Amino acid sequence: MLELGILFGLLVVTSLALICVLVRRHRGSTENAEGLRIEQARLMQTQYDKAIYRVGTVDGRASPTRDHHRP
Repeated sequence: MLELGILFGLLVVTSLALICVLVRRHRGSTENAEGLRIEQARLMQTQYDKAIYRVGTVDGRASPTRDHHRP
C-alpha cells in the first residue's frame, strides 16, 4: 500500500512539474527569422486546409485528400 502511495505521489509531482513548465513557456513572438517562416508556413497551411475542407465548398462532393497515393 505504501508503494502505491509513493507511485501516485511521484506521478502527481511529475505532472505538476510538467504543468508548471508548460504554463511558464513563452507564448510571445518568435525570436528568429526561421521560426517566423515556420509559423507563417503553418498559418498558410491551416488557412488552406480550412478553405478546402469547409462544408459546401466542393459542390457537395467529398472533400479532396492531400495525399494522392491513398484511395
